[in-house]
Parts: sequence; structure tokens; C-alpha cells
Amino acid sequence: MTDRTAAVTRETAETDIEVTLDVDGDGDSTVETGIGFFDHMLTSFAKHGLFDLTVRCDGDLEIDDHHTVEDVGIAVGQAFDEALGDKRGIERFADRRVPLDEAVASVVVDVSGRPLYEFDGEFSQARVGEFTSVMARHFFRSLSTHAGLTLHCGVDGENAHHEIEALFKGAARALDDATRIDGRRSDTPSTKGEL
Repeated sequence: MTDRTAAVTRETAETDIEVTLDVDGDGDSTVETGIGFFDHMLTSFAKHGLFDLTVRCDGDLEIDDHHTVEDVGIAVGQAFDEALGDKRGIERFADRRVPLDEAVASVVVDVSGRPLYEFDGEFSQARVGEFTSVMARHFFRSLSTHAGLTLHCGVDGENAHHEIEALFKGAARALDDATRIDGRRSDTPSTKGEL
């Protein structure tokens, strides 16, 4: 099997980002976005997806967290797209439910090449530290769009920290499952012959 790795840079007037990704890693990560809770979520995402991930972002946090979270989602999505290549041999579909105390998140993914994002739920508090809760939704929309994922997410709970963390862990587990190589398959998992 070839290495499924990628390195992505993104530089705009709002953010300067470097991302590296190894889809078949050990869950090691180095994350520096300037937003403590977001760093915690990306570290958890890497750990539970067994992705080796580095993210360095210098963003315009003097304005707010929007551009940093959105652009990191774009760059991580681009890294998945690059690392997966023609997606030959992957499982493609996955469905995970993950609890964290009173919260539970549901994530269904199709590594389809057709980006679509749906979210069902509300976050119980508007912020977790310096992280605006609704930006979790925006991160996964950006990831979905740039990785070419059909992604359906839902969350329910009473504590936004738990709700968002369950969502990141659920997405990590679902992406790990969906990108795993199926030893029975040597082709691309589509009747079209490509994704």
C-alpha cells in the first residue's frame, strides 16, 4: 500500500496555515491554532481517528475565531482529499455514535467525492473558552466540502464542551472506518469506477 499522506499550505489575508496528515498514523498530533479548545478538539480528532496530524495556524484572532476555524477545516479537508488519492480499496461508508457523559453525537460519512453536509442539533452554550460553539458546525462543513465527503452529523446533550467533543470523536472514528482499506477490494468502491 502506498503512503496516504499529504501536506497542505493555505495563506490568505486572514490566515497562514500548514497541515500535514498521515491517514494511517498512530494518532500523534501537534496542533497550534491559538484557540485552546480547538487545539484540544483537533488533538482528540487525531487520537481517535489514528491520524498523524500537524496543524499550525496563524489567524486573525483579534477579530474572532471564524477565519481560523473555517480555514483549518478547508486545509484539513484538502489534506484528506490529497492523501486518499483515487480512494482505491477504501471501505467508503461508515456510521458512528459516540457518547461523552450526557452528550451523544452521531456521524454518518460517505467518502463519495460529492460534498454535502447536514447537521441536526443545537449546542447548549454559545461558547467553550475562546471557541464559538457554532464554529464546530462550520469546521465540519469546510472539511466535508474540501475532502469531498457526504457528512451527516447530529448531537444532543446539556454541555457544549461534551457535545462538541463527542462530535469530533465521532467524526474521527467514522472517518477512520470509512477510509480503512478493505482487503477484499482492489478497485474503487463505486459502480462508476471512480469517486
